[in-house]
Amino acid sequence: MSNRNHHANQSNPNNPAHQAARDNRSNQLNPNNPAYRSSRQGGKQGR
Repeated sequence: MSNRNHHANQSNPNNPAHQAARDNRSNQLNPNNPAYRSSRQGGKQGR
């Protein structure tokens, strides 16, 4: 898949890639989610 198609899929709210990208961002911004710590540079697990 080309980068142009991938970007279009992430911008289309009816595409599963769009929801996956939104979920990933939400998880990385949620301090109660393990993805939050792993998305931070130098973040420590188990704090």
